[in-house]
Amino acid sequence: MLNCDIKDKSLAPKGKLRIEWADNQMPVLKLIRERFAKEKPLAGKKMSCCLHVTTETANLMRTLKEGGADIVLCASNPLSTQDDVAASLVVDYGIPVFAIKGEDRDTYYKHLIAAIEHGPDMTQDDGCDLVGLLHQNYRDTYLKNVIGGTEETTTGVIRLKSMEKDGALQIPIIAVNESETKHFFDNRYGTGQSTLDGLLRATNILLCGKNFVVCGYGWCGKGLAMRAKGMGANVIVTEVDPVKAIEAVMDGFRVMKLDEAMPSADIVITVTGDLNVVDRRHIEAAKDGIIIANSGHFNDEINIAAMEELAKSKRTVRDFVDEYTLKDGRRVYLLAEGRLLNLAAAEGHPAIVMDMSFANQALGAEYIVKNAAKMEKKVYILPKEIDNEIAKIKLKSMGIEIDVLTEEQKRYLASWQSGT
Repeated sequence: MLNCDIKDKSLAPKGKLRIEWADNQMPVLKLIRERFAKEKPLAGKKMSCCLHVTTETANLMRTLKEGGADIVLCASNPLSTQDDVAASLVVDYGIPVFAIKGEDRDTYYKHLIAAIEHGPDMTQDDGCDLVGLLHQNYRDTYLKNVIGGTEETTTGVIRLKSMEKDGALQIPIIAVNESETKHFFDNRYGTGQSTLDGLLRATNILLCGKNFVVCGYGWCGKGLAMRAKGMGANVIVTEVDPVKAIEAVMDGFRVMKLDEAMPSADIVITVTGDLNVVDRRHIEAAKDGIIIANSGHFNDEINIAAMEELAKSKRTVRDFVDEYTLKDGRRVYLLAEGRLLNLAAAEGHPAIVMDMSFANQALGAEYIVKNAAKMEKKVYILPKEIDNEIAKIKLKSMGIEIDVLTEEQKRYLASWQSGT
């Protein structure tokens, strides 16, 4: 029996079918898994992985195991676990999992500790909770044996770069999120579609004609704004970065301060990675019936404590929908407890997008094994040639061919004398 903590092992048959369904949409990762099975590039390495426990993650775990890694998986968010997938990973694939959808804070950290106590040589993180805990509480024990790790998401990269700047980072980390085949596609198209999926599953509202506020115009915000506009919403973007604000204007969106947008907003969704983006004063200015949600990594983006203080009552009116009635009678609806809407109320990104993200994760792990001895204690990105190779494989799987530079064209591009 594997050491694990999951909801119910009897859910495994359903989970296995869903894992196999996702695998059909992940041809790049499948090719990597076939190579890993032959070459065993991760042989003998213990890996502690803290990721969203979804069907797509399950296929990444299968790939790492085929590569020879000894894996333990825990959740990177209390609401993102798919319990049937967790069961199948344990029962069908022999991978220890510590994750239960809806786990409380204490259980969440108990699961993080279980993954750390695996004694990893390498880590895979989504949000930097695992690596952060390793540095805070296990510096003299488990951390000293870690040769490196990978980070999946923007929020985690921000935290890691802060650690590097402060001289606190003790291991090299590959920021998978910075690969073009990750953030151009996963963050933009994945977050855009899956966030609306979560919104519609939770509320069943019509988006046409709604005033839809997107807080943040990074890659996730771009995708969300694009998809909301496509469904007929009147999209407003809020930003703190002047360049991104101009980009949003040029893309056809209204840009204003959140203070200005809030009184007319029907829906507000944060995708920034920052703290209290929707703050007390915004809640006080909100119209009756406003829907507020978050698709950034942590539930810190919405000041939920202020919402609790301002409310005279609270009730759950639908799955993942909490109604806060303010003292003057206005109602504010918070989705998924302010946590990742796309994973809490829906299934996360489509597998065809995560195929590229998790190809980066798998190849990032292989890269660390090969290069850890010469890597410094800092945040890296994967080499451009790996990014390009993933893109080439993806195009091939889609039946798409592209042109190739001739030798003459290569010489022209490489010569500064050309064109004179």
